[in-house]
Amino acid sequence: MEHSPISTLPGDGAAYPPNRRRRIAFTLIELLVVIAIIAILAALLLPALSKSKAQALSIACINNLKQLQVCWHLYAFDNNDLLPPNNFVYNVEDTNTPIVRNISWCPGLAPLDTSTSNIENGVLFKYNRSVAIYRCPADKSTVRTSDGEKLSQPRTRSYNMSQSVNGEPIVIDYIPAFAKFSDINRPGASELFVFIDVHEDGIWDSLFGIPPPGWSFLDANGVAVASTWWDLPANRHNQGCNFSFADGHAEHWKWKIPKVVTVPRGSIQPVAPGESDDYNRVQSGIKQTMGP
Repeated sequence: MEHSPISTLPGDGAAYPPNRRRRIAFTLIELLVVIAIIAILAALLLPALSKSKAQALSIACINNLKQLQVCWHLYAFDNNDLLPPNNFVYNVEDTNTPIVRNISWCPGLAPLDTSTSNIENGVLFKYNRSVAIYRCPADKSTVRTSDGEKLSQPRTRSYNMSQSVNGEPIVIDYIPAFAKFSDINRPGASELFVFIDVHEDGIWDSLFGIPPPGWSFLDANGVAVASTWWDLPANRHNQGCNFSFADGHAEHWKWKIPKVVTVPRGSIQPVAPGESDDYNRVQSGIKQTMGP
């Protein structure tokens, strides 16, 4: 009986008939097809991964604000209902001139603070000794020297407290502010924002100010302008910003118009065309009138 010839592939102990040799590599066309498929999948997945990362950073920021809000409540509980002081404020039109530098929830100038000492000297620090909760994880800004030289060190703080919370005493006679938690009304505790994520190109002191409803200012031409930004909310969370509120919850607000600093530091920024809804929404979250 005759037997068919058998061949053995190099390095393989198995034997195969000559006409059924095992393929050990892709053809060039097959390899190009696989590469093309991988490229298509990457193009589909990368935007989703980027969006997921941005959402995760926003959630972490909201968690920071909730922790600060807990500290805020604990301070009021320990101090007979008195809200944390908000007494480190610089002139809106002259950022080199302090209005008041006194005991506060957090003193310091965010772009210049190269250490966490100002955070640690704030009245809230003893309730949570993590300095990380004062900085938004999506805030990529760095500190600078007083001469304007940019440094590589990340800033230590991204958040401000609303002027409506126990604002500095020099202007409290004409800027509405609540001194005690039990005083909060118009708006109520669920609508009064306390901490806000501030735009990295505009943050300076630790108080977030916005003109109360009905206020107006004269521009360079002597024309009354009713809607102006003193401080600008952040825009780094998918064209949005995060807030905490006096009742303890936190929210993400999506802006209709991107928030961009358009004026030099020390100038009041007019509300941009189409931005009125965003502006009015922020304005609705502060104390509306003087008195109770």
